[in-house]
Amino acid sequence: MRKLKITELKRLSPSEFKETKKIPLVVVLDNVRSLHNVGSVFRTCDAFLVEAVYLCGITATPPHVEIHKTALGAEDSVAWKYFEKTLDAVEELKQQNYHIAAIEQAENSVYLEKLTLTGGKYAVIFGNEVKGIDQEVMNRCDSCIEIPQFGTKHSLNVSVAAGIIIWEIFKLVVSD
Repeated sequence: MRKLKITELKRLSPSEFKETKKIPLVVVLDNVRSLHNVGSVFRTCDAFLVEAVYLCGITATPPHVEIHKTALGAEDSVAWKYFEKTLDAVEELKQQNYHIAAIEQAENSVYLEKLTLTGGKYAVIFGNEVKGIDQEVMNRCDSCIEIPQFGTKHSLNVSVAAGIIIWEIFKLVVSD
């Protein structure tokens, strides 16, 4: 087995990425405070052709050196938009017929392994590293997806949770 060279990876240029068809998914960050988490989410969204990232509240926006440290340029390829209030982002997505899913531990959540998609457009909301998604935002969501956890901790880092969710949705979308 030989490790591939960077020139063998057939990576898209930023302009090619912008022209490439994306999966019908918007990732919403609700008051995520860590710039490294924001950058990591951008990089994951680039890897799986996510349509856009919506940055809300205290979530930092590009350009920023700390976001760039983990995004490695994905903040320039992935479309993004800033909203002062997460509810405004949710309302815009609802007007555009997105199914809005909170990624949270909540009553009536659907465990990730039982998730099915019925076509259409989706938005997933990831919350603050300490407080999670604001309840007012939860109230406007159409559903809630929960990542099952089996150890002593009851939470995952937001960028890790985003990676898991985005990958699973990508697999479901491309298998349709």
